[in-house]
Amino acid sequence: MTPDAALPPVTDPWRQRGRLPLMIGTVLLGVAAVGLVVFFGFRAESARAVGVGLALGLVPLPLLGLFYWWIDRYEPEPRRYVLAAFLWGTAGAVGIALVGNTFLSESLDLTDAQTATFVAPLVEETAKGLFLVATFLRARRVIGGVLDGLFYAGLVGLGFAFIENIIYYSASYLGGPELGVSGAQGATATFVIRGVVSPFAHPLFTASLGLALGAAVLTRSWWARVPLVLGGWAGSMVLHGLWNGSISYAGIAGFALLYLVLVLVFFGFVALVIVLRQRQFVVLRRSLSYVADRGWIHPAELPWLTWFGYRAQARRHAKVQGGSEAAAAVRRYQSLATQLAFVHDAVMLGRPGRRGVERTLAIRAQMDELRPQLRLPPALAPLPRPVTPAPPRYAVPPVPWS
Repeated sequence: MTPDAALPPVTDPWRQRGRLPLMIGTVLLGVAAVGLVVFFGFRAESARAVGVGLALGLVPLPLLGLFYWWIDRYEPEPRRYVLAAFLWGTAGAVGIALVGNTFLSESLDLTDAQTATFVAPLVEETAKGLFLVATFLRARRVIGGVLDGLFYAGLVGLGFAFIENIIYYSASYLGGPELGVSGAQGATATFVIRGVVSPFAHPLFTASLGLALGAAVLTRSWWARVPLVLGGWAGSMVLHGLWNGSISYAGIAGFALLYLVLVLVFFGFVALVIVLRQRQFVVLRRSLSYVADRGWIHPAELPWLTWFGYRAQARRHAKVQGGSEAAAAVRRYQSLATQLAFVHDAVMLGRPGRRGVERTLAIRAQMDELRPQLRLPPALAPLPRPVTPAPPRYAVPPVPWS
């Protein structure tokens, strides 16, 4: 191989159709999100207020985004769905919520407190959940378990909160008789409440539905999936309603109590994420160790495919030895190995997705095609001490791989 040899084309014989409509829809959602911000500016008749709202809305996004990037490191989700989820929250869900909340509030002649407590949870959690349910129904390979459900629910919630926060920060900057303060003081006070004290509120509400959808993916019976999803949807609305109701009706003491409860729920979700993410590492080691025993990959490759630090070291080594194309080859090989591990593990445990055996063999073929272009570092001797107990062997009969 020469240092600049081109990589073989990426092939996926089971790639789902409809990528172009998804891309077009994502672009339209992005345009709609920008249009919403511009619309708020014209409606408020103050570009400065919207500018302040936009600036404050952007402040927590890097930290929140880093958390969800950390969740997604072992088995990265398709970028097109990641972007679509966030933009659905910013434009699709917000647009539905604006229309739905206004219509129901005016039709039923409700007060602002009643709308926030009883109408907004129903409308907004339904609007956010539409993306998750549509993805679950159409692209089962995208939401493959509980961690994926929590991940996408969080992205939709982040997008929704981003635009909603711009509205609230802008309104606080302009002030009003019910606020008592305005300008930088008003916007800062609202930012402390929404951007510092409760930045994870909307992702937390929608996480209930995401958790239920992730569990539904792992359930074979449709009769069990329907109540699971409905229960998750109801849980999202209850969490949202309790939060809004505590602000509207419970006073300072009630709000503080509900806030403490929601913080405990949030840390419960975080603990679940940590456990599931650690389990992904165990699956990765178990599956790749097994395929190495079968001779599909060389055992010396395991560190460069498993531990993040060694994976990055392997890419740096390849770039030094063979340039950017060699580094790209190692990166793709690592990505294929990760895909192989999770698809193969599901097959071995008797719960494969659609055409699990065929997909496993197809990924293996792509790795074989790519292997001559690899520039991996020399084998580690001795191998690094495992940071977790050795993964268990498969307790099921071996699959008759061809």
